[in-house]
Amino acid sequence: MEQAKLGDTVRVHYRGTFTDGTVFDGTMGDEPFELTLGEQKVIPGFENAIVGMNVGERKTVKVSPDQAYGKYDKSLLVDIERAHMPEHIDLQLGKLLEFRAEDGSVALVTIKDITDTKVTLDGNHPLAGRDLIFEIELVEIVSS
Repeated sequence: MEQAKLGDTVRVHYRGTFTDGTVFDGTMGDEPFELTLGEQKVIPGFENAIVGMNVGERKTVKVSPDQAYGKYDKSLLVDIERAHMPEHIDLQLGKLLEFRAEDGSVALVTIKDITDTKVTLDGNHPLAGRDLIFEIELVEIVSS
């Protein structure tokens, strides 16, 4: 039986959950997710779990923050005076905002807190600092 290896394009079904069982992402009941192993387009812990799997094999892996979206970094919390927020932005807790820096780079931040005078923005990835559980099924090795 052929095993998935770096460089292979594969299709997988997966379900991503937090340790409490809450589902945050997945393809179960939908089209499989296709990726090329080694291109580093997904988190390392997910990609590494697929390497060595056989077609039809299922497994469950726990991925720590260092193999996912990193540790939660409190220094990425920024308070901005509410008066300095553009008026067209609908301020809602949990809303993702896109900011463009002077160098043209784009940063995504989440509205973490809103008071009468300030808005707290969080520059961490929404899944940073979390252990993630993935149920993975290798559906197909498309090309080697």
